[in-house]
Amino acid sequence: MRIVSLISSATEIINSLQCMNSLVGISHECDFPDSIKGLPICSEPRFDVNGKSIEIDQNIKSLLQEALSIYRVKEDTIRKLKPDIIITQSQCDICAVSTKDVRIAIEKAIGINPELISLSPVCLEDVWNDILNLGILLEKESIAKDIVKNIKNDISIISKKNKNKNPVSVVCIEWTEPLMFAGNWVPEIVQIVGGKSLFGVAGEHSNWSKYEELYQHDPDKIIFMPCGYDMNKTKVELSNLMHDVRWNSLKAVKTDEVYLTDGNQYFNRPGPRLLDSIKIMEDIINNTNVYNFKNHGWRKLSEY
Repeated sequence: MRIVSLISSATEIINSLQCMNSLVGISHECDFPDSIKGLPICSEPRFDVNGKSIEIDQNIKSLLQEALSIYRVKEDTIRKLKPDIIITQSQCDICAVSTKDVRIAIEKAIGINPELISLSPVCLEDVWNDILNLGILLEKESIAKDIVKNIKNDISIISKKNKNKNPVSVVCIEWTEPLMFAGNWVPEIVQIVGGKSLFGVAGEHSNWSKYEELYQHDPDKIIFMPCGYDMNKTKVELSNLMHDVRWNSLKAVKTDEVYLTDGNQYFNRPGPRLLDSIKIMEDIINNTNVYNFKNHGWRKLSEY
């Protein structure tokens, strides 16, 4: 069986299912685990991913308005790899290569007829079901069941531990300019660890907003988790915001409760490491470092 994964979360699921020997191609965003380095890259963006958040947003909107695809699938590479299965997603045209892009590439790549698997999770249960379904497809059902069972057991322990605590008001920010509050599974994660997400609805896509909403609600904690950004890149993006008078008047800023997370590696990847994201969130909410993700998974803004 030959697999091409065009979404980083699927690559991580394949790894957890012990099917890395079957993986023959990956997307330009796949970077975990280290063992995938050197595999053929089957996609590329049509915009500068190293630009500022506002520039990336403008480039993406321009491409959409012109009815152009945001990502390009390398049909020549896929043709040479001759995959039996291609895994992509249909949740978001911005997050990763879409089903539409892959179908167009397959049409051009004459001579192959792979099975196309499209993932579209919007909540934690969807993610666990994706693991189970891929486990069945890849003939690793027993491993998949064990993975999901262990994840759910850990979540149950964490949830019970934080159940009766006074909820801390939390704002999770998925994009900085323009502002986007994190939705999908992130509000669930906040709730599991005893927090209260002020914006974003569990099971619904992240929504655009304005900073006036943030200033008006004045949360106890502010957590940045931009999609595709690590902590260093996020810190650079916040330079203008930190010089805003209104920003410095926020409770979370005054009490040193503003956090940066590696949104690229954790919160925005709907795979097995969402359990790590829950652990990161628990440490942030409870001001601890029980799980030892501090400095590489999260860090206070003031510590930069």
